[in-house]
Amino acid sequence: MLIENQLDRFTASMLREERSPATVEKYRREAAAFLRWLEGREPDGENAAAYKAALAEARSSAGLNGAIAALNCLAKALGLPWRLKSVRIQPPIFREEDREMTEAEYRRLLAAARKRKNERLLLVMEAICATGIRVSELRFFTVEAVRRGRAEVTNKGKTRTVLLPGKLQKVLLRYTRERGIAAGPVFVTRSGRPLDRSNIWHEMKNLCKAAGVAESKVFPHNLRHLFARAYYALEKDIVRLADILGHSSVNTTRIYTMESGYTHRKHLERLRLVE
Repeated sequence: MLIENQLDRFTASMLREERSPATVEKYRREAAAFLRWLEGREPDGENAAAYKAALAEARSSAGLNGAIAALNCLAKALGLPWRLKSVRIQPPIFREEDREMTEAEYRRLLAAARKRKNERLLLVMEAICATGIRVSELRFFTVEAVRRGRAEVTNKGKTRTVLLPGKLQKVLLRYTRERGIAAGPVFVTRSGRPLDRSNIWHEMKNLCKAAGVAESKVFPHNLRHLFARAYYALEKDIVRLADILGHSSVNTTRIYTMESGYTHRKHLERLRLVE
């Protein structure tokens, strides 16, 4: 019962800070693992450091830092005086190709959705990929926003304006007319509830075989990455791209725009420094 009370306080604190649903779920899961590991001991700095050392043996540096961020957030919410230091990691200089979706693969997914007559999923994928919004922000794509051609998106305590390309606006207006959606979110379930991440994730996974795309590449957030790479290739303006994506730091945006390992290797070969 004590653990559940602590987790509920933690969750309430994150919601007040307007953390995203995915972050709330992830951080609560990490906090629960820590509190259960304590087995009744105090969640003090010494025990937190011991838990960090135990995690370091089982997780990658990135995974460890994710847990540390969650635990530091927990400590703040519970009024505890300690904070754990994250592990320093050299930023990657290229992306792994087996995780990133190409434009050709994206278009094969669209074709597979079209063939299955799943227009809702087709338009969801196009909406994310054409604007760069987060999947959790789809709820701001309302009928009213589509009519205006712009959505006011609030996430992580910030509000930004997302413009809809004319072609996307046109097809979404037709979609809402045909389905009798007069107001509110455009993308809803049969019961009228806004689509969530799990709905979209499962539907996209079901297209993999027909589209000939590896499952490891097919998830909603990869469409946002594809938008970022396409925009940066065209405009070469990373500051503007950070604003469009709603990033607080261009360092996050740089992760989205990294070249692939294949491209990086080609650049090295062009140096011709090996005889």
